[in-house]
Amino acid sequence: MARYKVEQDDWLIVYLKYLLFVFNFFFWVGGATVLAVGVWTLVEKSGYLSILASSTFAASAYILIFAGALVMVTGFLGFGAIIREDRSCLSTYFCLLLVIFLVELVAGVLAHMYYQRLSEELKQHLTRTLAENYRQPGAVDITLSVDRLQQDFKCCGSNSSADWQHSAYILSQEAEGRRVPDSCCKTVVVRCGQRVHPSNIYKVEGGCITKLEQFLADHLLLMGAVGIGVACLQICGMVLTCCLHRRLQLHFY
Repeated sequence: MARYKVEQDDWLIVYLKYLLFVFNFFFWVGGATVLAVGVWTLVEKSGYLSILASSTFAASAYILIFAGALVMVTGFLGFGAIIREDRSCLSTYFCLLLVIFLVELVAGVLAHMYYQRLSEELKQHLTRTLAENYRQPGAVDITLSVDRLQQDFKCCGSNSSADWQHSAYILSQEAEGRRVPDSCCKTVVVRCGQRVHPSNIYKVEGGCITKLEQFLADHLLLMGAVGIGVACLQICGMVLTCCLHRRLQLHFY
């Protein structure tokens, strides 16, 4: 009877090891995905950082990058702990899983909070930025961000091209008769912004606010979906780790 129990314990340990090994593989792949999404998000929207009122969006992406890198390192530790059947390594592995879970939870909360106030923030901040900061001394980054925004999304102005009528730059002599910046033009040439006919400049319903809001919302949803997916994997991993740790403890004592 005792021998049968020992054999049964051995079988359960092997079964748990295989399950945890498979989980750890998918966990490691998930970590690589989280890291890639975080880096991609920063690279894709890095040109628009200067025109965002808060750093919450960037913070969420940086947290994802940190979590993804930590997941990949933890994954290697997990493989070693499973193969060696080392209970101390399994305990460390479990603690790291818990830390990563909490980090991703923070990133998810930040992303959700930013998503809730995204539209209002853009409406207030982007319109003010175009009017007060574009082409002003010390605002080179903002100017480049606005120019890239209008060219990438093929839009002009925060709500419409008429927003530029209130711009300090357009009202100044520096504009040289431009009614909108040259970046509003479908084909950018020097002083093309002097002519605001629809054949020459982008006239998009909703302006750049609508385009940028959709862009940021899509990225936030993607970040949230990836984070939730990996978090669900982690819960399974923590349960399996506890089971294997407990079974090894009973097996050796």
